[in-house]
Parts: sequence; C-alpha cells; structure tokens
Amino acid sequence: ILGSKSLKNFCITWIVVCVALCVIVLCQLLLRNQDQSTVIERSNNSLDMIEMSGFICGYISCVFYLGSRFPQLYKNFQRRSTEGTSYLLFALAMMGNCTYGLSLVLKMPATESFRALYFLHHLPWLIGSFGVLFLDIFVTLQFILYRPHRERPSGLVALEVEPLLVSEEPA
Repeated sequence: ILGSKSLKNFCITWIVVCVALCVIVLCQLLLRNQDQSTVIERSNNSLDMIEMSGFICGYISCVFYLGSRFPQLYKNFQRRSTEGTSYLLFALAMMGNCTYGLSLVLKMPATESFRALYFLHHLPWLIGSFGVLFLDIFVTLQFILYRPHRERPSGLVALEVEPLLVSEEPA
C-alpha cells in the first residue's frame, strides 16, 4: 500500500512529534513544580499547556486508533475473506471499547452545568472508544459475510476414517 520510503518518512515524523510532545509536557511539569509558591488560580474554562498537550495527544490517538481498523476492513473487502484474521482480537477489543466508553459516560457529573465541560474534556476518548467499536461491528459483519460455506448434502453423514476401538481383539 505505502512505499517503504513513505512509510519510513511517516514513522520518523511520528517519532519526532511524540518526542516533541513529551519534551513539552516534561518542561511544563518542571515549570509548574518550580512555580508552586506563586500559583495563580485560573478559571475552570481555560486550558494550560499540559491540558492542551493532553488534548492534542488524545485527538492524535483517536485518529490513529480509528485509522487502525480501515486497512483490515479494506483488506477483508478486497479478498472477500477474513482468513488469517483473529476474531477473538476484535471481539475482545469491542468489549474493551464498550466498557471503557460506558465508564466515561457513567462517570458523567449529575449536575447539568458540568456535563458539557466533562463531555468536551473526554471527547477524544469517547470518539476513539465508540468509533472503533462502530468500525469493529463492520469487521464482525465481514466475518459473518465472508465465512466459508461448507455445504454438505443433507442425506450424507461423514464417514469414519479410523476405527474407534483400535486395540481390541475379536472375541
């Protein structure tokens, strides 16, 4: 699908972005700890650099997490087969994403005024978990649609290849 040079450039870019985000977050943590004595209270609606970095990481994670399903969906569609693909992996991922998404929804604050802010702060993870769950439903449909159909004539029974009692001697 991708040339090896393009894939290599993509991987290098991704590593540089991750390292840069880690350096920014670490610097912010160090600066925050040094300025602990002169903490100025900020409003609940404003975002500091660490929170913004968290959101950026959350949305990047969401994009990659959602994007991870499309190559498998496309490959299954092209081959009209799910052979070599572990359904257990997708079933367990579906259970994990469902319970994770539900845990975020069930933790939602009771008061109306905090719900919108909570929802906004957890949006990348909600999109990631429920979005991948939605895509995994399509993988499940592919497993159903592309399963091998073993047709056996209704009147025939499978013949035994080996006898059941090998070591017995005739009486």
